[in-house]
Amino acid sequence: MYMIERQHQILQFIRQHKVVKLVTLTKEFNVSMETIRRDVQQLMQNKKIEKFYGGVKYIEPVEGLIDQRLHEQLAEKIAIAKACASLVQDGECIFIDSGTTTYQMTPFLLDKEKLTVVTNSLPVAFDLIGSNIEVILLGGKVRHSEKSVTSNEFLFRFEHLNINKAFICASGVSIEKGISDFSLDEAITRKQIISISQTVYVATDSSKFNKDVAIQVCPVNDIDVIITDDALPKKTIQHFADNGVPIKVVNTVED
Repeated sequence: MYMIERQHQILQFIRQHKVVKLVTLTKEFNVSMETIRRDVQQLMQNKKIEKFYGGVKYIEPVEGLIDQRLHEQLAEKIAIAKACASLVQDGECIFIDSGTTTYQMTPFLLDKEKLTVVTNSLPVAFDLIGSNIEVILLGGKVRHSEKSVTSNEFLFRFEHLNINKAFICASGVSIEKGISDFSLDEAITRKQIISISQTVYVATDSSKFNKDVAIQVCPVNDIDVIITDDALPKKTIQHFADNGVPIKVVNTVED
């Protein structure tokens, strides 16, 4: 196993268990204590975990600026976005959310014909300018940190939209609390889009699972399919399936 791959798996293990002893990591990954210490040191430098005597603790992320998050888990986001775009048919009207995962869909949509994209993401709209895709940008207040448009219920008539497929991002995904986000304004927009869309997909990487953040967007049963990467543990996939929530897993590395 390559060092980068092992460190990724170590981080996922720590994230799942929150607090882990170093000796547990050596047994789980069948490596020496010296190797684990080097891996832990690298993850600490990346501010993913913090160390205490004999063990490590996962650092729960907070929402950063979109420009900062664009490069986090980029391979996973691109793979998820490509899978999302493959579901889009010519002639459809789709909604693309303002998150960093759905943003990666734009290059995979350019060969679609007679496609209409509704979005509250300024970067998505800018990327599609000059293409053959019809773009409808939701009107409202600009949220600078996310480069998105929110608080639009007084300026935009959502009931006029006929959305075939909505691609929604999430900062937290759990059976108990559903889909959640850090921003109330973003959550309100997503609620309205979900209520009028024929099919709703949540596009989110595996690090967002079993996590709840500030604002609930909707229960998981309001979602048709969750699309995520292959680092998600099988028991989590089964747990969601047992609760009637299908998960589509995509490979991060193409064959």
